[in-house]
Amino acid sequence: MLKYDLIPQQLLHQGIVSADQFFEPTALSTEVLFRTHDQAYYQSLKDGSISAKAMRKIGFPPSPALLERELEICQGTLDCAYHALEYGVGMNVAGGTHHAYADSGEGFCIFNDFAVAANQLLFEGKVNNVLIIDLDVHQGNGTARIMQDEPRVFTFSMHGQANYPMHKEKSDWDIALATDTGDEEYLDVLAKALAKLKSQNADLVFYQCGVDVLGTDKLGKLNLSKEACAERDRMVFRFCKERGLPAVAAMGGGYSPQIADIVDAHVRTFEIASDLLGG
Repeated sequence: MLKYDLIPQQLLHQGIVSADQFFEPTALSTEVLFRTHDQAYYQSLKDGSISAKAMRKIGFPPSPALLERELEICQGTLDCAYHALEYGVGMNVAGGTHHAYADSGEGFCIFNDFAVAANQLLFEGKVNNVLIIDLDVHQGNGTARIMQDEPRVFTFSMHGQANYPMHKEKSDWDIALATDTGDEEYLDVLAKALAKLKSQNADLVFYQCGVDVLGTDKLGKLNLSKEACAERDRMVFRFCKERGLPAVAAMGGGYSPQIADIVDAHVRTFEIASDLLGG
């Protein structure tokens, strides 16, 4: 998508980050991938044997370049987590691929970057407990399913009730919002949720900050202004700062007809994170 090229350019243009703060990940190793994803699923993507039906569910045509891209996204989120543990925050200009299951993909998600990174950090003993805050307009169904039997990872998803996916999985905590929920109600619900999440004994927060909650989004069905979307981010990063929690953010969805609306909202996420958490 065009936004993945425009976001870094705009961040540099506005002076929010400098060129030396960017890094390009390599492809994730299969050793790390297989701690989360099914080996047969990966092989079917690699050798092209995956069914046409399965690829239609994902939404992309299969290709070696696509597989490489998805592995780089996962490694990018893992690298962001290492950076966050050292410096306080790490931001992935892509990622947030929360619809991917262990053995299948859907909704433009092939591998689940948050699940991959969380499982690897737990395996390495870098963290003992993880909190995933998913505020994309779509439920983090793949994340919920992958982590359903992992007590060290708490999954929270606040999303549109009438939106994709029609079949919702069970996160540790789900809040489903009515169509056309606006600024005041959204921020009030989020404030109360974050107050309760303070009881979670987390060492790291993964934040899926899709901007498809905007009222301009053609797929979102919620009705947030740009200001409320920014305040949402501010509330989450303030939650992390007040608790001394490192944060990893991935951009997630955004489908407003005007690309400027998408890029501006994502760039404000970076700006707010930089102001509150540094790094």
